[in-house]
Parts: sequence; C-alpha cells; structure tokens
Amino acid sequence: MLNIIILAAGLGKRMQSDLPKVLHPIAGQPMLSHVLGAARALLPDRIVVVVGHGAERVQAVYEGQGLKFALQQPQQGTGHAVMQALPELLEGDEDDTSLVLYGDVPLVQADTLRALLQARGQGLALLTETLDDPSGYGRIVRDEQGRVRRIVEHKDASEAELAIREVNTGILAAPTAALRRWLGRIDNRNAQGEYYLTDIVGLAVADGVPVAHAQPAAHWETLGVNSRVQQAQLERIWQGEQARRLLEQGVTLADPARFDLRGVLSCGRDVFIDVGCVFEGAVQVEDGARIGPHCVIRESRIGAGAVLDAYSHVEGALVGESARIGPYARLRPGAEIGAQAHVGNFVELKKTRLGQGSKANHLAYLGDAVIGERVNIGAGTITCNYDGVNKFQTVIEDDAFIGSDTQLVAPVRVGQGATLGAGTTLTRDAPAGELTLSRARQQTVEGWKRPVRKS
Repeated sequence: MLNIIILAAGLGKRMQSDLPKVLHPIAGQPMLSHVLGAARALLPDRIVVVVGHGAERVQAVYEGQGLKFALQQPQQGTGHAVMQALPELLEGDEDDTSLVLYGDVPLVQADTLRALLQARGQGLALLTETLDDPSGYGRIVRDEQGRVRRIVEHKDASEAELAIREVNTGILAAPTAALRRWLGRIDNRNAQGEYYLTDIVGLAVADGVPVAHAQPAAHWETLGVNSRVQQAQLERIWQGEQARRLLEQGVTLADPARFDLRGVLSCGRDVFIDVGCVFEGAVQVEDGARIGPHCVIRESRIGAGAVLDAYSHVEGALVGESARIGPYARLRPGAEIGAQAHVGNFVELKKTRLGQGSKANHLAYLGDAVIGERVNIGAGTITCNYDGVNKFQTVIEDDAFIGSDTQLVAPVRVGQGATLGAGTTLTRDAPAGELTLSRARQQTVEGWKRPVRKS
C-alpha cells in the first residue's frame, strides 16, 4: 500500500503575494498540480496534502479530486507537518510505504520517484544530490563504510559537516508503521526550534533499519521555489526541457528560448513554430503545419499543412488541412475551419463552421453560423446572432457570395449560389442563385452647399 504525503502548508513570505505559495504557477499550472501529476503517476492508494497558510484556497482548487487534507497550524517544521498527516494514512502491513513530497518542488519526475521507491527495499530511502555549492542544504553524513548515519541541517552543521557536498532534498520513502514510531520520538531541540523530518534518519539507523538513497535524473527536479526569482528560473528550465523534447522529435523551433508550453503539445513531422508562441491545454499540430510568430493556441487541433500567420489566437477550434489563418485572426470555441479555407486579418469566428475553400479575408464577425464550401465573405460582414437574450444561427449554403458590409440578422438562410449585394441587411432568407440586396436609393441633391462658418 502506497501513501503519498505532500507538504503544502508554507506561507511563502518571499513571494510577496496573498496567493498561497503552492498555487503560484509553473507552465500555467499551480506548482502543487505538477507535484500531484507526478504522484498520481505512481498509482498511490492515498494522497494526503498538508495545508496551512491559505488552506481554504488550496482545498477549494482541488475539491472533488479524491485528495485527503490535513491542517498544520501552526507550522513547526517538516516533521511536525508529516505528523499532521498520520491520521489520514492507510496502513495494512509492515511493508506499506509512505512517500513524502513538497508542494513547492514542482518539477520532480515520476521516474525518479519510482527509482526512490525501488531503492527503499525494506528500509528507508532518501533522494539526495551532490552539489558544487551545498549551502543551505542539510548534509548527508556517512560512516567510513559509506553508510548513511544521519542528516544534519546547515544551521546545525559543524565545519567538517559543512564541507560535505551530498545533500538532502527532503524527499524520502519510509515504511509507514516505522514512520509513525520515529515521528513520535523526534524533538525540537535545534537552532530553529522545529521538528525536523530528517531526524528520523538517525532513529532508523539506531533501529538497525537500512538507509538507502537514489538521485534524480536531472538536477532541476529537486529545485524548490521560495521567491519570484526562483519561480521564473524554474519556468525557463521547464520550458527549455519542453523545447528540447520537441526538437528531438523533429519539430523546428525558430528560437527554443522564446517558446511557452502550458499544457500538452503533440506535433507531427516537419512542423515549424516561430518565436513567442504560447500553447495551452491539449494542442495537436499535424504534419507540415506552420505556426507564425506570437500565436496563442489553446485546446485546438491544427491540420496538416495549415498556416497560422502572426498574432492569431485559436481556442477550442479545429483548423483543417492547408487552411490559412491570420494574421490577427481569432478563432473562438466551436470554430471549425475546412480544408483550404482562409480566415484573414481581424476576422473572428465563434461556434461557426467555415466550409472547404471558403474565405473570410477581412474584418468580419461570424458567430453561430454554418457556412458551406467555396463561399466568399466580404469585408465588414457580421452575423447578428444575439438579440440580447438568445442566440440564433445563420446558414450560408455552398458557393454563396456575401458582399462587403453585410449584416445577416439570424435566424436566416442564404441559398446555394446566392449573392448578397454590398451593404445589405438581410432579415429574411435569400433564395438560391439570386441577387438579394437592401439599400436606400442613391440620390444627388443638386445645388446643395456645405454650411460655412459664420464670422
């Protein structure tokens, strides 16, 4: 049986924020969500989150996700935090395991945690690192045979101990039953006046329990966040890793340092992504698609050979093969762009299907519409889909031509091959194959003169 305890009670004073520290984002998600993702990949029997500062806000974010919460108030150290989780832990036999993680150490990977659990065997396992500059970290103290004997915190370390470069990351896996016993025996007689979780290492050694260790695959996995500076550093580290992964898959990034992934991006072959693009949620980009600079794409699919020109925003949309979007286009949720269709500059679509080969190249709003194939939408066209209370649909059939500055007052239908003259306000269905227009009669007033300013 596997319990996972995530310590998330800290104030985060150096963040200078009213937002609980573990809710500050990395790659568009709260730090705690990253830790939970790694934890859930291990298929634990229970996850207990220890909350403190901002506890209600943290619990509200994760309500209904099957987590258990334990309150640490006041905060008296990591050992004290784990003590608060003990009543929520599941326990069946002596072989049950509890894994301790940290809500402000967001980049730890599931594979590293699996290695730690495997290293535990029948004893205690620590995740350690060897650093060129170990300042601030607890040191791993070993005996002459290289066996772990204890952990000493930086502030309590002697000169000889400060020279040790192997450090404690805080992440550990322990037998649940033994963890309960050891936590009952630790005290707070130290420089900080706190209950250190690390004190259980000396107790395990005293009990003859073997203490093993594992190390992370990458140094950044165990970096914590205590300030905005560190948050920004981890953000760039994570984005760099995502860029590297895409490059290895054959994606071309114009500049890997100017790329932001805040979700999951799946790319086909020969995809090109220009600078400054942001991907959010689940995004799929198919073979040969090209994403221009400074596009924002959220929860969408971009078809093979499609082109998104600069500054286009796509959310909850489907873009067909070889379609062209932008520049400065906006596709809102429910937009479906057919193959070879064009959506040009300052055109907005919402809950609208634009058929194969159709074009809306300039300055238009198309909402709640079904538009057929080979339709031309003139500049300034608007589907008037909202009466202030309800939404209505506009249908434009294949091969229709919609003149510039046209308003289609839904619900309304334009028949196949119909033409709407420029400036038309359409309030009734337009028949197929005919020209429909509504305009005031043009006239010239002879002899009229502009007024002049009086002296």
